[in-house]
Amino acid sequence: MIKDLTEGNPKKVLWQFTMPMFVSVIFQQLYNIADSVIAGKFAGENALAAVGASYPITMIFMAIAVGSNIGCAVVISQFFGAKEYGKMKTAVFTTMLSSFVLSVLLMIFGLLGTETLMKMIHTPSDIFEDGALYLRIYVAGFLFLFLYNVATGIFTSLGDSKTPLYFLIGSSLGNILLDTIFVAVLKWGVAGVAWATFIAQGVACILALITLTGRIKGIETSQPCQIFSWQMLKKISGIAIPSILQQSFVSVGNIFIQSLVNSFGSSVIAGYSAAVKLNTFTITCFSTMGNAVSSFTAQNLGAGKVERTRKGLAAGIKMGLIVALPFFTAFFIFGNNMVQLFMSGDASEVALETGVTFLRIVSPFYFVISIKLLVDGLLRGSGAIREFMAATFTDLILRVLISYILSAFFQATGIWMSWPIGWTIAAIMSVFFYRKGKWAEKYC
Repeated sequence: MIKDLTEGNPKKVLWQFTMPMFVSVIFQQLYNIADSVIAGKFAGENALAAVGASYPITMIFMAIAVGSNIGCAVVISQFFGAKEYGKMKTAVFTTMLSSFVLSVLLMIFGLLGTETLMKMIHTPSDIFEDGALYLRIYVAGFLFLFLYNVATGIFTSLGDSKTPLYFLIGSSLGNILLDTIFVAVLKWGVAGVAWATFIAQGVACILALITLTGRIKGIETSQPCQIFSWQMLKKISGIAIPSILQQSFVSVGNIFIQSLVNSFGSSVIAGYSAAVKLNTFTITCFSTMGNAVSSFTAQNLGAGKVERTRKGLAAGIKMGLIVALPFFTAFFIFGNNMVQLFMSGDASEVALETGVTFLRIVSPFYFVISIKLLVDGLLRGSGAIREFMAATFTDLILRVLISYILSAFFQATGIWMSWPIGWTIAAIMSVFFYRKGKWAEKYC
């Protein structure tokens, strides 16, 4: 299943490589959404709010995993594209060992600081206990989450986007089944949601690591490789650390926004929790396509094929715009039905209205953010990390600042209005950096 992305029709190769990744993220997000749907339907509005209140904190941990994924994927893709398999194996082994150590340290930190983190975002007292419980169980399974994400990044850097899909399908279906048993049948509430994710992610992680080990051993090379290399760790960190900072900065910004949302009460939190899960589903789809462009870019630039990289981006942008259309239609026109999926019969009108308003404000700009995230994929895959971070930080800073300014005039609706503004300005910056062409200079 290992695939060389430097040969064949760029559009066809990219689409074939991306589709399994796209289907993977659909399944991944389905079980994230299932957590909230089952919590809201069977445990009530406060349970939905509790899961949502801890969400920005869980995303900080996820951000570190995703940033590490990006760092190793770019380096491994470049070595794979250049046919330097000895260095590629060294990069894989170094990534896995360092990821294990980092994930254990973060897990310990999270377990010790759960309540402090929940207090930092001003979680309302009526959902504090459930929110802290959910977060504590989530963090306990962070080792599995981290290593699974890194393994997925390694698979895709080798041109294999199908293997992660198989694991995700199994993990997603397992998570939904366990959610139903733990919450709907056994009535474990928020704890049931968290334990379902813990178990499903743990099984997927173990199977992924076993498969990855066998796959790497099967790649023959006459070049020497090391189990761990400080020099290789430095090279990977050169991309991973800025990516982790970027991802973490986004998550910290979301904590500020969540803190602001929390000030409007549990009903607004519940409505926002439902809508932001749907929005995250959409953005993650675009980000996944951006990751595919990153791997495509890294392999092709490693082989010195700059023009092929440009063609790949053009194909990716077309794909992103096509994907944006059904999300816009579903959320803008049928937003009420989408939010009601998360709500029980006694859900408040405030919660429902909050979710619908959020979706109708942000969904028309999915076409804009899709372009930004795909261009970001090329910038990241080429190693143009400064430009990539500049555009991302601009988006986040603007969204946080504008949220606080506009909420003073338009209440919670002012928070939602900050999304389109930040996305649009950041998209313009990303396109500018791409058109400037500095990312391609060292490969020409």
